[in-house]
Amino acid sequence: MAGQLVYVMGPSGSGKDSLLQSAASRKGSALRLMKRYITRSAESEGEDAFSLSPEAFDAMQARGAFAMSWRANGLAYGIPIELDELLEQGHTVLVNGSRAYCEAAVQRYPLALVVLVQVDPPLLLQRLLQRGRESREEIAQRLARNTALDAAFIETLRKQGARVVVVDNSGDLDTAVTQFLHTIEQATTLEQQ
Repeated sequence: MAGQLVYVMGPSGSGKDSLLQSAASRKGSALRLMKRYITRSAESEGEDAFSLSPEAFDAMQARGAFAMSWRANGLAYGIPIELDELLEQGHTVLVNGSRAYCEAAVQRYPLALVVLVQVDPPLLLQRLLQRGRESREEIAQRLARNTALDAAFIETLRKQGARVVVVDNSGDLDTAVTQFLHTIEQATTLEQQ
């Protein structure tokens, strides 16, 4: 039996990393979380990822070490090829993805469940300011882009036959994790019927 890819995306500051890590570590969870490679300093705040130089990333990509890879916001991201092995073994695998790569991911994995993590804009602004990675102007541009993209993006994916759900992470993390796990369980059950 083939496994289930859960491709999670959302704007920076939406809490994807916290959501993914909490869901995978919840007692009784059989979910597997793929740790991704990023060309960002290991000292950066945020997700637990493998940090690489751009040259090392390019070398890994050239030798086929990634099941998926993309570039966004000046960085390169890669999901290890082990993803395919886990799916072949029947696991449900969580991936922290990107909206920019989502259509390619759905083409490669047509049965993927796409989860868009959303947060109320004022809360997202607050989180991004606290993170301190971008200027206020860069954050304003990012927020304007997010609002314009989400509705049209979801509609486009659904027209292409993708299974897309939205999880709100504006409240407490435990509530969002419960909603996220319930969504995965429902999607997996429907896929098996």
